Amino acid sequence: MTSPGTKKGFVTGEGSEKNVSGNLGKVSFSGDLNDSGSSSRSSGGEGGTFECSGWVYHLGVNKIGHEYCNLRFLFIRGKYVEMYKRDPHENPEIKPIRRGVIGPTMMVEELGRRKVNHGDVYVIRFYNRLDESKKGEIACATAGEALKWVEAFEEAKQQAEYALSRGGSTRTKLSMEANINLEGHRPRVRRYAYGLKKLIRIGQGPETLLRQSSTLVNDVRGDGFYEGGDNGDAIEAHQWKCVRTINGVRIFEDVANFKAGRGVLVKAVAVVEASADSVFEVLLNIDKQQRYEWDAVTGDSEKIDSYEGHYDVIYCVYDPKYLSRWQSKRDFIFSRQWVRGQDGTYTILQFPAVHKKRPPKSGYKRTDITPSTWEIRSLKKRSDAETPSCLVTHMLEIHSKRWCKWKRTSYSKFEKTIPYALLLQVAGLKEYIGANPAFKYETSATVIQSKLPDVCNGEYVDEELEEQFYDATDSSSDEEESDEDDEEQDNKEIKVKLKNVSWAIASLSLKRPKAPGASNVLDASVDPVSIDPSQFQGSLRKGNGDKDSNCWNSPSGMGFMIRGKTYLKDNAKVMGGDPLLTLVSVDWFKVDKAEDNIALHPKCLVQSDPGKKLPFILVINLQVPAKPNYCLVLYYAADRPVSKSSSLGKFVDGSDSYRDARFKLIPSIVQGYWMVKRAVGTKACLLGKAVTCKYLRQDNFLEIDVDIGSSAVARSVIGLVLGYVTSLIVDLAILIEGKEETDLPEYILGTVRLNRIELDSAVSLEV
Repeated sequence: MTSPGTKKGFVTGEGSEKNVSGNLGKVSFSGDLNDSGSSSRSSGGEGGTFECSGWVYHLGVNKIGHEYCNLRFLFIRGKYVEMYKRDPHENPEIKPIRRGVIGPTMMVEELGRRKVNHGDVYVIRFYNRLDESKKGEIACATAGEALKWVEAFEEAKQQAEYALSRGGSTRTKLSMEANINLEGHRPRVRRYAYGLKKLIRIGQGPETLLRQSSTLVNDVRGDGFYEGGDNGDAIEAHQWKCVRTINGVRIFEDVANFKAGRGVLVKAVAVVEASADSVFEVLLNIDKQQRYEWDAVTGDSEKIDSYEGHYDVIYCVYDPKYLSRWQSKRDFIFSRQWVRGQDGTYTILQFPAVHKKRPPKSGYKRTDITPSTWEIRSLKKRSDAETPSCLVTHMLEIHSKRWCKWKRTSYSKFEKTIPYALLLQVAGLKEYIGANPAFKYETSATVIQSKLPDVCNGEYVDEELEEQFYDATDSSSDEEESDEDDEEQDNKEIKVKLKNVSWAIASLSLKRPKAPGASNVLDASVDPVSIDPSQFQGSLRKGNGDKDSNCWNSPSGMGFMIRGKTYLKDNAKVMGGDPLLTLVSVDWFKVDKAEDNIALHPKCLVQSDPGKKLPFILVINLQVPAKPNYCLVLYYAADRPVSKSSSLGKFVDGSDSYRDARFKLIPSIVQGYWMVKRAVGTKACLLGKAVTCKYLRQDNFLEIDVDIGSSAVARSVIGLVLGYVTSLIVDLAILIEGKEETDLPEYILGTVRLNRIELDSAVSLEV
């Protein structure tokens, strides 16, 4: 029997087969990573050139239409990237087969899990937002490695933006935006001394790409940046009480708004001594032999379908002898949908499902598995030598009176139910990983000094033309053609009432002024104008309280936690104050396709006479993918002009890369189905790094077009939200992330509360 960390027969190229195993190395970024998972180090400063390298799969289609998956060594230094057939550190004389620059217009998208030949990999797509014909794909063995590469490319984009901001020749600037002939020559390279830099190594060899989860390592930096506790950036109305501890696993119930005879939200929580990446891979792996060692419910599983890399459908057979009250064999189908937050936290949603490939069959009784969620969050490490660990939470809603009896008396019949078996999956997972040392111990970080004689320490300057990185993943190269080497719970769910939030806010016992920390954001030398909301009427009406439906309101920022003045020193967050900007109107449009530049529409609020008199308007256009598509447009007004030297002023007039790195949104499902709450979460998200954002700065406004459909993960989550939208109350807070001490404390730009929106109420946008 093969070890759990070895994958046999993974085809890496046409007609070739490799059977290898190895250990993954840890990546350690030199900058501080924040709560959104982004680097807070200014890019491109002196001594700050970013470098990393590692093995990846290069995916594509050759000239005769055959798909290939070739093993390649990828090297990023600053804004430059190279692709090799072999590791250049072990083969100093080798020449790169591809070389190019990472321009500011390059977009990076994580496509999720995909089966390539005989193995599952995690795919990253690159494309030029100005010309999507320029694109390419690479793949990694784990979701953690894929995230590292995404972060590396985002850092390189910031290097490119910094290089542009420093000046340089006009020809160089233009060449970074030029359309490149992907079949053209490779440019000559001139080396300039640029100082000895540290090299960040992702992985330790080509064999590591074929390892399964037993050798995965922690994605957290050496100094650790994940904070303790499971609080997000929005205050939730949950009161978790531990009711029992079983085999080192704590069992909690949510006692807020609990009513006898109704469903109760329950979770099992345990600390597992392995990285979040490792635990995630174990949970997703449906290999029977591995599953038998820890999972008493879904051991006999089969994947019958998958979608967009973040969603699959599983068919399971269950032996009735383990639940004696069952008299016949049982089977069930459930779907799994997973997302990885910008802070590295994994969330897996499991729903009962049906599928045409597995209709009910004779001899088996089809049952619905209880909906549940998994959350896997890395814990902070005190030192590099400490074993990585994560907090694993399995949550489900139990609609059984036996639960109350079991809490008091260990009611034995409850222990024969599927919900109980699901709760104990956490204990099985913890023990299984504890019994396999390969999950617990990681190799040390590989941080080496550059030592290539001609190219490692150089900055590349193209004497004729700088090629875009898409050249590095294009399929047109001759060298790439071959390679030598339960039913829906709406009517039963626990309604978390809005008044329950009051206990959380009151517990902070703080009364905050309007937009604390924003005293110098608006120009105090100019007299404020009077903003009369009655002059601005959008297609979605303003509500008359939280019991109203299909409307909007603007709540205070007290339900959100934002970075305080000392955040860079102690990670302390504070409760938000009232928004700086006034939400004056909301439009709810239905459109055939995503519409940009709404502010330029002649009937838009911005183009009205009252709108033109406002000193500044921030327009947020949330483009919702569906059939039809929708646009939720938020209009925030300032009563004074924006100060050019403030963080908002720098954002409004800054570059797209600057904006992408700072435009932050905090979501909160105040009322609604608990599964939707877990899917959306409450952690802050840098929208510019999660989805494609476009910016339009004209006259007295800035419009931000947020294309939610540009990310497979975002499409998946928004699809779930739309299914329950008429029962949801959603709060959103918009702010600019404070990366430097001068930008702290953060302040909330604007908020919106969306009360049970009806899709049919959207109006057509007249073109």
